[in-house]
Amino acid sequence: MQSISPETIYRGYYAWEKSLPQITKLTKSPLILGRSFHTNKLRNKIFIDLKNQNLNVNSSELQFDCCYEDIYRVKEIILENNHDSVIAAGGGKVLDSGKYIAECLNIPCITVPLSASTCAGWTALSNIYTKNGQFIKDAALRSCPKILVYDHKFIQTAPSRTLASGIADALAKWYESSITSSKIEDGLVQQAIQISRVLRDQLLIDGEKAFKCEFENNPSWQNTVEACGLTAGLVGGIGGEKCRTAAAHAIHNAITQIITPNKFLHGEIVGVGLLLQLRLEEMKNNNKLADQSIKQLFALMKELNLPTTIAQLGINVFENNNLEKIADFTCRDNSEIHFLPFEIHKRDIVEVIANFEKQKIKT
Repeated sequence: MQSISPETIYRGYYAWEKSLPQITKLTKSPLILGRSFHTNKLRNKIFIDLKNQNLNVNSSELQFDCCYEDIYRVKEIILENNHDSVIAAGGGKVLDSGKYIAECLNIPCITVPLSASTCAGWTALSNIYTKNGQFIKDAALRSCPKILVYDHKFIQTAPSRTLASGIADALAKWYESSITSSKIEDGLVQQAIQISRVLRDQLLIDGEKAFKCEFENNPSWQNTVEACGLTAGLVGGIGGEKCRTAAAHAIHNAITQIITPNKFLHGEIVGVGLLLQLRLEEMKNNNKLADQSIKQLFALMKELNLPTTIAQLGINVFENNNLEKIADFTCRDNSEIHFLPFEIHKRDIVEVIANFEKQKIKT
């Protein structure tokens, strides 16, 4: 079975208002799930609009990331109040939590992304973390969300940092899937890889303009936020599990194991992992184009104010055995790093990260 996309998608300006008739047909007693203080105003609007539709609405907030503690607590709230759906309104961790909870309870999930930071509003996948933000696992779900509402005026309220993070995460679709799945003969997988290539090109062309310019009458902004939140999800939907993540996400998952005072967004860490993956390709697979790709990505990431080293994520890899911890988790048995078409060992990760952090690489 392959879950390719949400059943219904509303996108563009005033997509939320346009979705209300469909939502009221689907649910009579929804729970709105959110998290950050920054999105309170939008979630209040969603709450009031649903109340005005004569729905029995309740709301709950995550206390941590998409973790089991929050998942179990919110499940109990839903069961106690007989809610018949989850409306997840927020960033990737909120969307992933809502999807996972809805699947556990066999009720529909409606995703309302409030930033362009990930494609989590689209996918049949939830990333599970500890309450401290350490990656545990990817949980495959039986289906994509029932309804996805991608309202541009909601997305506009998000900090520009979230868009930069979304661009980095979406760019990884091409760089990871093209190396892990290029030899797979499945036609849908090959089509997904080609879509990810077009996605990459569009982000390289429009990403900086979207990040730096005004929203209004800005096709670059509209194209970029939809590329991050929708097209990136479509790539995973069409490609399925064969259109895999690779080193960039494996290194992201390992970096999250190091707890730091400052929280970084998923795509910000993936971007650093992407630079490291390309260096691994050059070092281990004799990829002559990797250095050019690094230079191209590095220039864009600088313009987007994205971190380009692990040190900029608040981690000194040469202290507290951090380098060994990252290398160990990156190379664990079920890691995505092993989807690369060449062998990777712990010593390779240690070497590439040490050189990277010492700035021995040319950028």
